[in-house]
Amino acid sequence: MNDTRRILIVTAVDAERDAVLRGLGDDPRFRVIAAGVGPAAAAAVTAATLALSGAVPMGGEDEETGAAGAETSNSASIADASAADASEGASAAVGGVAGERPSAAAGAHRPGGGYRLVVSAGIAGGFPGRAALGSLVVADELIAADLGVETPGGFASVDELGFGSSRAGVSTRTAGALAAALRAAGLPVVTGPVLTVTTATGTPATAAEHLRRVPEAAAEAMEGFGVAAAARHMGVPVLELRAISNAVGPRDRDAWRIGDALQALERGCAILKEVLE
Repeated sequence: MNDTRRILIVTAVDAERDAVLRGLGDDPRFRVIAAGVGPAAAAAVTAATLALSGAVPMGGEDEETGAAGAETSNSASIADASAADASEGASAAVGGVAGERPSAAAGAHRPGGGYRLVVSAGIAGGFPGRAALGSLVVADELIAADLGVETPGGFASVDELGFGSSRAGVSTRTAGALAAALRAAGLPVVTGPVLTVTTATGTPATAAEHLRRVPEAAAEAMEGFGVAAAARHMGVPVLELRAISNAVGPRDRDAWRIGDALQALERGCAILKEVLE
């Protein structure tokens, strides 16, 4: 039986949301929201949207994802999309009708509620030599790069401190299928960790420090880990798709290519909807 729950795409700002919508066309399987900048806003609005669709928190460690949130077995059903779910229950949290409640058809009182996948999408900085301007990055891991403490010996992550995990996994099968489809369409794409930061990198020293901690990092953005934290709490697998607008490092606005990145995001989302059919 096909999974008729919808797919939630979370961007930071309206320009990203609009690019995603242009790529998706009028596909009713998707709901696209602009949650605001940063992991806190992304987590809050994503969680509210999922909860108002009828999702319930998983509570504790998810058997599907493990301690780091690495999704392992839900991805098979993700490729089985068909008709859209009719519920718009989450709109109260994102500009819909106040007091609107989810219908039973939205999957109330079950993990995920009316949604079967959450995608963090938008533009991002790419690490030079890994993700070029105008390219796409499909995350294979979402990492809260500055979640930890400073010590006399340098930065220590919450993982090292034993206070939790700064890493969230993705729906690996779907991420792989998306990356392969983007390559087949002739779009430049790389896979790798996408770092979530609360302060965007603006110096070579900070960029180098991020790469010292996560040598395989492909891109840097500000929302993915927040989206993943909310999705995991509600038992929903997650992806992150980013289009590169600038290089991570010195803040040189003259070198930014935001328009090109938004066009790449639009093209990437046109492929995304085909992968999720």
